[in-house]
Amino acid sequence: MENITKVSEFTLTALSHQPHVKYFLFLVFLLIYLITSLINLLILFLSLTDAQLHTPMYFFLGNLAFLDMSYSSVTVPRMLSDFISKSTTISYPACITQMFFFIYFASAELFLLAAMSYDRYVAVCHPLHYTQIMSWKVCAQMISVVWILGLLYSLVHTLFSLRLTFCRSKIIHNFFCDLPHLFQLSCTDTFINFVVIFVVGGILGLLAFAITFLPYVHIISAVLKIKSNDGKRKAFSTCTSHITVVSIFYASIIFIYFVPTTSYLFLLNRIVSVIYSVINPLLNPLIYSLRNKDLMSACRRTLPETFALKCKLDDSA
Repeated sequence: MENITKVSEFTLTALSHQPHVKYFLFLVFLLIYLITSLINLLILFLSLTDAQLHTPMYFFLGNLAFLDMSYSSVTVPRMLSDFISKSTTISYPACITQMFFFIYFASAELFLLAAMSYDRYVAVCHPLHYTQIMSWKVCAQMISVVWILGLLYSLVHTLFSLRLTFCRSKIIHNFFCDLPHLFQLSCTDTFINFVVIFVVGGILGLLAFAITFLPYVHIISAVLKIKSNDGKRKAFSTCTSHITVVSIFYASIIFIYFVPTTSYLFLLNRIVSVIYSVINPLLNPLIYSLRNKDLMSACRRTLPETFALKCKLDDSA
């Protein structure tokens, strides 16, 4: 019979143990994290301060920027610390907390992408009734559902994870704590946990998937009927950006949570985890937001005004 002990800490596996490679990766991921944070902060700032961006589309983009910044911050600072630290251990409470917030922000983003898809559907297929359908009350209700569903989904997985006991290796073969990695170390039967993932995650995931992708059948049909080439190009540009963001996000989730992890897939799992938690939050604003002409115009308008106001305040002080 295996010895069951109360685990107080785990050991995270760094992406590399070679000193020169570690320091190089530290600089690369630090740069990515800083760029990600600055770009998403800029989008959030513009969506809040520029009056011309006070529309449902940019309301959702502001929330997307906040989520990208948040779930990137759950994993990347810890990974950067492990690159330059002699110890890569993480306490059990810290591991569970990291897992909770990562699932929370990632699942909320999944539901948010579905809400954004519906917003694009209404904008393209029902433009004359857009302001009535996507009123601020409706947007507030939709974003509330997004955050509440993300919270409940994460809470369910976290509570079920607390029942796990650990008697195998305490080494987590990744740079952050997540459900599949804890399952690998558990000596408790994880059947119930997998059921929760496949049933709850499957139902909510399929629902979000349907709400995200089915509207594009109608959107593409409506776009093809547009006579203006500029109108078609603009509509397809927005839709292609959204589909690209969603496809990368879904592919990463399916691989991490629904493909069984074996020792042969540890390296590939780490690569996908990097894409999922580090690269995605950078790609989202680059693909979706910063290609947007309205956002770029708002940036040119707002930032000079902000600096001018700061200078006036400094002069008066």
